[in-house]
Amino acid sequence: MRSLFWRIFASFWLVFAVLVGLTLLLGKALNQDTWVLNHHPAIDGLAERWTQLYENRGAQVAQAYLEKRKKRFHVDVQVLDDEGEPLVKGTFPRRAAAFEARQHNEQRLPWRRLTGEYTSPESGTSYLLIYRIPYPELAAWHRDSLLWPLSALVISLLVISLFSLLLTLSFTRPLQRLRSAVHDLGQTTYQQTSLAQLATRRDEFGVLANDFNRMGARLQSLISSQRQLLRDVSHELRSPLARLRIALALAERADNAEREQLWPRLDLECDRLEALISEILALARMDADPGPAQPIDLPGLLGKLQEDARLSDPEQQIHIQLEPDLHCLGWASMLERALDNLLRNALRFNPPAQPIEISARRQGPWLHLCVRDHGPGVSAEQLPKLGEAFYRAPGQDSSGHGLGLTITRRAAERHGGRLELSNASDGGFIACLQLPLAEAH
Repeated sequence: MRSLFWRIFASFWLVFAVLVGLTLLLGKALNQDTWVLNHHPAIDGLAERWTQLYENRGAQVAQAYLEKRKKRFHVDVQVLDDEGEPLVKGTFPRRAAAFEARQHNEQRLPWRRLTGEYTSPESGTSYLLIYRIPYPELAAWHRDSLLWPLSALVISLLVISLFSLLLTLSFTRPLQRLRSAVHDLGQTTYQQTSLAQLATRRDEFGVLANDFNRMGARLQSLISSQRQLLRDVSHELRSPLARLRIALALAERADNAEREQLWPRLDLECDRLEALISEILALARMDADPGPAQPIDLPGLLGKLQEDARLSDPEQQIHIQLEPDLHCLGWASMLERALDNLLRNALRFNPPAQPIEISARRQGPWLHLCVRDHGPGVSAEQLPKLGEAFYRAPGQDSSGHGLGLTITRRAAERHGGRLELSNASDGGFIACLQLPLAEAH
């Protein structure tokens, strides 16, 4: 992943290094001997021209050339041979040489002393040329030769400005897309394709876009499920309310004997309505914050479920298979409600002659809590639909509302697991909660 942090960090350090480098380069370029020797108009080409005059026309002509250059550029020149002996008188005045010898170790001289060596291409002789450029003359030339450094500085500023613009756009454009996506999400018109291009990036914006897409999909799923739940709740509540209205209307018109026969029907419809509202509230509580997870006593929880099932149906046998050293973190009341729903479904469809099997075993990092009955099972087409709110498999004559498996699935998801439903190979139905195991403390 190409981190934006390192991109920004490296970019600012790169800009800083470029500016420092340009500053040092300009400072050295304006002061180093090589730059002055190669670009100062009083020195540029002097060695080559002087050598030609000296070797072809003699020392007097070469001396005159140096004197002419001095009058024009105010630069003193002296030429030495390989042994250090002067070849011409040079343009150094004697008082200047004495002054240089006297002031060399005391203070800064009023001129810049430069040396350059030149080898004649014709004779192969090497000459050492010594230049003395007054500082006022050098400063004046610096002022006139600042065009190139200023041009380089302007170009560097343009490059830095362009780089900063591209860096700014790389931040602002993704932020604008995210802002637009947030607005669409608030208006419930969000489409995941709006961030498809941004999600392909391999930096923090790409990670944020992928997380935002998942969040948007989750929110849209929750909104859709809530709307569907409201429609289903309103539909499920209409039936018992309609039956209550009919029974009340009949009770108002009936005599005392007939009214006594209607009261059990009214009580039954009230009980059904209360049970439905309780299950709806239990489903809604699954989305509330249950507090911190706590260790769950699995043997005690399964034993309690077994005892409650025997009280409701004494003839039904329930076998528990519990592996040792199984530890799970979660919410005992939520998990008990989920397993109780599975056990009640098993009691509803299991034949009395066959036992219901409850097992708790380890499978990798997961805890498998399974409830198996020996009933007719469910067709393969109906298995994926089980767990949807208010869905009941066709052919059932039970009085359930289709919320038990929904509550169980939500409970498994709150524990970080899932609910697996399947038919046993030798007959019967298996409902299995797969929950993450916890380390023993």
